[in-house]
Amino acid sequence: MDLGVRWKLHGDGKSPAPGAVVRPDERLTWPRTVGLGAQHVVAMFGASFVAPVLMGLDPNLAIMMSGVATVIFLLATRGRVPSYLGCSLSFVGVAAVIRADGGSSATVTGAILVVGVVLFLVGLAVQKFGARIIHAAMPPIVTGAVVMLIGFNLAPVTATTYWPQDQWTALLVMLFTGLAVVCLRGFWSRIAIFLGLVFGYLISWIFDLTLGKIHSADASGKVTDHWRLDLSGVSKADWIGLPTFHGPTFQWSAILVALPVVIALVAENAGHVKAVGEMTGDSLDDKLGTAISADGIASVLSTAVGGPPNTTYSENIGVMAATRVYSTAAYWAAACFALLFGVCPKFGAVVAAIPGGVLGGITVILYGMIGLLGAQIWLHGKVDLRNPLNLVPAAAGIIIGVGNVTMKFTDTFSLSGIALGTLVVITGYHALRAFAPAHLKTQQPLLDEGTSSYDKPENPARPDQP
Repeated sequence: MDLGVRWKLHGDGKSPAPGAVVRPDERLTWPRTVGLGAQHVVAMFGASFVAPVLMGLDPNLAIMMSGVATVIFLLATRGRVPSYLGCSLSFVGVAAVIRADGGSSATVTGAILVVGVVLFLVGLAVQKFGARIIHAAMPPIVTGAVVMLIGFNLAPVTATTYWPQDQWTALLVMLFTGLAVVCLRGFWSRIAIFLGLVFGYLISWIFDLTLGKIHSADASGKVTDHWRLDLSGVSKADWIGLPTFHGPTFQWSAILVALPVVIALVAENAGHVKAVGEMTGDSLDDKLGTAISADGIASVLSTAVGGPPNTTYSENIGVMAATRVYSTAAYWAAACFALLFGVCPKFGAVVAAIPGGVLGGITVILYGMIGLLGAQIWLHGKVDLRNPLNLVPAAAGIIIGVGNVTMKFTDTFSLSGIALGTLVVITGYHALRAFAPAHLKTQQPLLDEGTSSYDKPENPARPDQP
């Protein structure tokens, strides 16, 4: 059985010729391959640092399980889809909602484990029936609206939890990160979040030296005099040791909050597989379902031991685009680096010490970017918001999700925020479509640009039609 773990040496293994690409089944010399793997680890650090901290999970375990997830993904796709699986930011809002309702880390990981199972089953269905089933259930108007409400639902977390801890540091970090994203080029722009974290650490340290303690809310919300940057836990942490594991627990209310994220993950995987296929020049249509299933099973394994869910990372796809090296050998090297970081508690202590004000500045941009990905899906899908069939369910669902509207059915069961907003968008769209007049039911494009080549419309519009 070919597991995609054999690579041919590309040329002399040193420098690819101008315009040449290193294909997934090729590699450079091992020292260069290991160096590229290290670069992939740096690229994923920013989001993989922030996500577990925001979700209240062990960052050491998150990094370790990202390495395990990447190995699972590479084996499942037989080395044809070079990609790194890091901690998914799509669940940050879910974790915040579950914890606000009194849920523990075990409740969070239990709910997300169920999402991983559903994602795995969706991947199997795509393998059997093709990508058109995604479009049938989740056209661009639905997918974009759900991704948007997931991102914007996070706004109160920044406004009430992180920003008040140190508003001036938050403002400076926001400005620096924004400049890094916009003004830096190539690889450096891909690690803008990581650079923002480093800048925030330095600013917090300088403010502590020059201004002393700050009088503000701490991480628990209690207003006290405290240092912005507290590294006491770093000195106490060991250099080598296993991360903290825990099992999941399952609550229906938490599961219902988490399930809508499946839509975002399907869209994300589809877009990434398409992007990698275009860069490598290798049609990966037949690997879409496998990639989705691999992501699902990797997330199940991670959350089963207390880690966060995983997804393919666009940051690493950007590194490939910049270097034109698509060798899966580099991703195996990156996975090994992640496993090593996972058994270094001192590394996790440094991550856990990120000041609240720094997180405030980063999440202002990060959460907004997650939400605006929904708008990007609408643009790629050419969604016409002048059509009331599109406008009404999206408008209602987004307001419910962002405003955290609650529907109470019994004393023990209610739906709110992300879960209720998603339900309104999906059921509202399909119900309205069933009763809408024919002129509103125009042909919709596929899920997003990530699935545009997997299926062709059965009845494409004539050139003279809008």
